[in-house]
Parts: sequence; structure tokens; C-alpha cells
Amino acid sequence: MNRVIYPPIATHFNLRQKMTAGEQKVFELFSQSLPIGWEIYIQPHLNGLRPDFVLLNSRGGIAVFEVKDWNLNAMRYFVKKDRWGYDALWAEKDGKEFCIQNQNPVTKVNLYKKEIFDLYCPRLQEKAGWAAITAGVIFPFAQARQIKELLSPFLTTQDGDKYAKYQPISGLDEISAGNLQQIFPESLRNSSRVMSEKLADDLRGWLVEPDFSSTQREPLVLDRNQRSLAETRTNKGYRRIKGSAGSGKSLVLAARAARLANEEKSVLVATFNITLWHYLRDLIVRDLDGPERLRNIRFTHFHLWCKHACDDAGWERRYDALWKEARTSQQKRDVLNVQLPLLAEQAVMQSDAMQYDAIFVDEGQDYQPLWWNVLRRICKPEGEMLLVADATQDIYGTAKAWTDDEMKGAGFPGGRWAQLNVSYRLPPNALDHARNFAETFLPKNTRDLPEQEQGSLNLYPCNLRWVQCDAGVAEKVCSDEILSLMRLTGKNGLGNTDITVLAANMNSGAAVVKRLCEYNIRAVNTFDKGDHRRQKMGFFMGDAKVKATTLHSFKGWESRLLVVFVTEAAHAESLALIYAGLTRLKRSQEGSSLTVVCSAPELKEYGETWNAETDRDFPSPTPERTYSK
Repeated sequence: MNRVIYPPIATHFNLRQKMTAGEQKVFELFSQSLPIGWEIYIQPHLNGLRPDFVLLNSRGGIAVFEVKDWNLNAMRYFVKKDRWGYDALWAEKDGKEFCIQNQNPVTKVNLYKKEIFDLYCPRLQEKAGWAAITAGVIFPFAQARQIKELLSPFLTTQDGDKYAKYQPISGLDEISAGNLQQIFPESLRNSSRVMSEKLADDLRGWLVEPDFSSTQREPLVLDRNQRSLAETRTNKGYRRIKGSAGSGKSLVLAARAARLANEEKSVLVATFNITLWHYLRDLIVRDLDGPERLRNIRFTHFHLWCKHACDDAGWERRYDALWKEARTSQQKRDVLNVQLPLLAEQAVMQSDAMQYDAIFVDEGQDYQPLWWNVLRRICKPEGEMLLVADATQDIYGTAKAWTDDEMKGAGFPGGRWAQLNVSYRLPPNALDHARNFAETFLPKNTRDLPEQEQGSLNLYPCNLRWVQCDAGVAEKVCSDEILSLMRLTGKNGLGNTDITVLAANMNSGAAVVKRLCEYNIRAVNTFDKGDHRRQKMGFFMGDAKVKATTLHSFKGWESRLLVVFVTEAAHAESLALIYAGLTRLKRSQEGSSLTVVCSAPELKEYGETWNAETDRDFPSPTPERTYSK
């Protein structure tokens, strides 16, 4: 059995950053001494993060290591307070002191561990799973005793001293002696309660450039207008695209990102919604010249990017202080909307901040103009900025902030938005009902309604069903409708795993998932108590279960078998959210189905316009019935 080493040894001469002498020593030790079940990943492109080594064993756990070739005798290293009063790592050379907190290996490796746990291996158990990841620091040319003394102020992590084996610090003596047990205490572990092959696959998907599956080998299909936008740039590099649901905004963004990545340009894809990463990544891969080009693209959402900007500047404690001082809900909103963006803007003004050839923002109607202007700071002078938006799906009430004056201040010249109107996602009858909903309930000045493809035939059979019920039985009704929808699976290319349930809020969604569990139906969902960011990263359409999430989290996605659970419609944002849910249905020549379960009395009259509209070529999952208390 050969060890997995990635990139393969034969390609190491071609690494973007050649291994240092110290990294080479560590690699030789790992490759010669680690038990064969451990896989070695060298300088993996972990969605923009670049740890020196990640080790992975589906039976043993995960390890991430930062290697520093520092000679502690070449210049003086010490800890002192920075100008904000926080402990920071400093150095002195030729009588000049300078802060190097942004190079602190302990804070770097702790960031890598947290990101692996939170985002790239999100199905690890919430508490026990933390201990499955080792975060180590290695100084091949310095004594471990000196290192520990220097870095001691930064070694108190949430692991605590009791768990020091999960944050090993080693140096010259351990490397020279090949003492793997000291360098990586967990290396001999060959069983784990929390690790599995599936969890290892979650992480591998980010460590290794993806293979092209059959669907990923198919190039993206764009119409003439979409292709023109994807293959060109404006003179200034700034472009804004407005389009209705299903009109291909994300498709254009993906095709443009792939084109630039193929040219070896760096691209930052910034979403508002973390669950959208998987979808956009799968689209982009389809237009890449090769999977290795994906390393040119980084996926993030705005507030995660802000955190990374602070981390890269060595401002972790300034970032933490923002949240410690925010006690009320309003104060926390102020941190998210204003204080954190402004702190990130200061951070990227540092000389070594990462800059990109292109920055693309999806679901731009959910962004504040301030956020966009902060991102502009990291776009190269001749780079590109792309904003795509659908104001009709203004679920946070932010679209109205994008006035003409704000647009000019955001770098956009005068003139109109590039426009995409034709919906290629929705079946024709579902499109008509979505338009009717928007015209009835949404503000006229923000409506951008989907249009039918001209000259197209209705080749997409679709079952539409509106079930109005009382609030007291709504959760039971919703779970019953999901069960009845299973009558459509097993044929027409549909399985139970294609069923997606979208709830208006966490509580109602969790109640439906609980009822499904009583029927022995498992659902991958984002409703469990705990870290919802991890759950959202673990939510992807390829999971072999029924899908259940909020209407917020499913923006930008699509499904052929959809149940939308509506519990209230009293506000403009909730109505925009319902509209977004109605437009998530994906058309297919083999058929699709949308069921709305609604306990909001304000929508009863509208629901009656649906008239259980069922296409005769695609059977209804259940006979018509009326629900009440």
C-alpha cells in the first residue's frame, strides 16, 4: 500500500512556493516515519489558507502543522504589548523593533484548525470532534525550550493545558532525533470515535483539486447575452448585473470566474450565504481548463473575509474585542454592519494584504454599500469588480441602500445595469405564479420579474400545490406532504434525496425534521442547536438524505422536488423571502413539483389561485385535501 502524498513527489519542483530547508526536513520525517494510513498534503490550497502541512487519516484524525525556519539567535524575538494593549510577537534587528504578530505561528495554526473544524470538515462532532484535530508548530533550527518560552503567552487556547498533546511544539532536537512521538503525539492513533471515511472525504474535497465528474465535464451552457457578459469586461473593470430569479446571474459569475482562473488570475468569490459555496464551486469547475485552476479562486462570505483580514494583520484580539463589547442585539448588528467592516478596511491597508485580480459578489442585494467599498480595497488597480443582484429577493431590506448616488460612489459609472430577464430555471406555470406573487405583494420599485423564454414550448411538466392550514397543525401537515411527495420518487430520475424542505425559520424547520425522524426519515439540515455556520457548510445537495434548511440559506440554489413551509407573511422581508422560495424550483423535462404549506392567513386568498394546478403528464403526489384544527 502506497502512502498518499499530494502533490506527488515528482511535482514538488513545481510547487508555487518551494519548500524551505526546514519544511523539507519535516516532510522527510513525515514520509518516512508516519504510519502508512496517514496522508500528507503539502502547502494545500485550503480555499485561500496555506498551511505548510495537513495530515489526514480516516481512522486517526487530522493534523495541521506550521513550520518556521527561524534562527532565534539571528535576531531578538520577544513579546510586548502592541499599541492597543494586546500581547504581540516582536523582533529586533540592527537596533530597530518591529511587530511580527501577523507571522505568529501559534495564531496561524490555531486559525487553520478552527477553519478545518468549522468549515471544511463540518460534520465532525461539535465537541469531541475538536480533539480530532492536532495543531502543531515546528521550529527545525531552534530549541523547543526556547520556542515554548517565547510563545507561551499565545499557547493558552480553548484546548487548555490538559490537552497540550493536541498543540505540540517541537524543535531542533526532536527533528534531528526523528522523534515523531514528540512532534505529533497522535500519530500512532489508528482508531477514533469521531473520524470516518466520509468525514475524511469532506476535507479531501478542499485539499485536492476535484476530479471532473460526468456533469462537471459538461461545459456551462449560456445564451448569447450571458456569454457576452462572461467573456468581456468593461473599460473600467466594474460591472453590475441585475436579473430575475433563474436568469443565470450565478452562471455568468461562474463562467467569468473560470475564464479568469484559466488565465492564472486570482479571483475572490464573495457570497452573503455560506451554503452557496458548494453550488458556485461546482459551476465554476465545469468551465475550468483543469481542476488545478481552482486554486486561483477563493470562496468566502463577507464577514468571514473580514475576520481573515484581521487575522492576516495580526489583529485577532482587536477582532475578539469587538464582540466582547457587543452585548445587545443592536450592538451586534452594528458590529456586523459597520464596526467590523471598518476594522477590516484598516487591516487591509497594511502593506502585505492579499489583493485579487477580480472580486465577484453574488446576491449583491444583501450587501451594504460599505461592505462593497471595503472589498474594493483589495482589488488590484487594473482588476475587475462584479456585482450581481436581484432586488426582488430583498430579504434583509438592504437593496434600497443602493441608490444612484451610492452606485457612483461604489465605482460604477452612470448608465444602466446589465440586465438578465429570461428565467431558465422555473417551469412555465411555476414562473407565472411567482410573477403573480411578486406583483401582488412586493414593492413595484424593487420588482425584477422573470420572463418566459420566447418561442419556447412547455416541455417541463410540473405539479404545483398550495396547502392552506391552521398554525396548530402546520408542522404535521408539512411532514405529511413530504411523505406524500415520496410517491414521485423512484422514477423520472428522482430519488428521496432530491426532496428539499425550506422553512421560514429555525423552530418550524426543526419541528418538521423531528417529525420526519419519527417516521425514520433522516434529513441533512441546518436546524440543530449549535454552530449553524458548521451546519451550513455541511449542507450540500449531494448528501444522500432529504434536505431541510431555511429559506434564507437556500437562496441561489434549486431543486426539482420542493416543499416550502410558510408560517408568517406580515413583513416586507418575509414576503420577499417567500418569493425567493417560490423561485427555487428547477425545471426538468422529466418533471418537477412544488408544494407550499402555508399557515399565514394573509396568503389564503392568493393560495386559492393555484387551484391545485397539476400537469397531466406529471402526477400529483397526493389527492386534494383540506386541513384544519
